[in-house]
Amino acid sequence: MAEKEAKARKKKAQVGDTIQITKGLEKGKKGTVVLVRENSVIVELGINKKTDEPIKTVVNHKNYKIVKK
Repeated sequence: MAEKEAKARKKKAQVGDTIQITKGLEKGKKGTVVLVRENSVIVELGINKKTDEPIKTVVNHKNYKIVKK
């Protein structure tokens, strides 16, 4: 059980990391982590061209992978 917990901690992205979403409506999209929460991260996917506002979404830690730089 301790190994599983260690892997879960290792998997969490940090602010500024680029991630790729692996499940849900935004599957396959890449974005930059803006905020890290206990069970999820808030990711900025881009900018809305009409309103110039950032497009953000919430992603559970299980539903993304960190993209290598």
